[in-house]
Amino acid sequence: MAKNIDRYTYRVTWSEEDQEHVGLCVEFPSLSWLAEDPEQALQGIRQLVQDSVSDMLQNNEQVPEPLSSKQFSGKFMVRVPPETHRQLTIEAAESGVSLNRLISSKLHQPRM
Repeated sequence: MAKNIDRYTYRVTWSEEDQEHVGLCVEFPSLSWLAEDPEQALQGIRQLVQDSVSDMLQNNEQVPEPLSSKQFSGKFMVRVPPETHRQLTIEAAESGVSLNRLISSKLHQPRM
């Protein structure tokens, strides 16, 4: 069981509101675990996920598939306002690249 929960996507962040670290799991968005120490927050959310998965299996409920196990096509549709579409198309044409290439490069820009 422990090996299966290791495939889930965990994150620990600081909660200014709670003044503690909060452990989260992307596949179980309703679960969280607060702790003073980030390692304890991770350990807590992992245990909570393990307990939840055990309960779900006992109740014959569907257990979320880990994101790490999913296959992604690399395609997704994004709706934007028509003027944004026009501006991006013009920018792509002026740069001599496809709209797809322009948007892909914008998505790959480093985060600040």
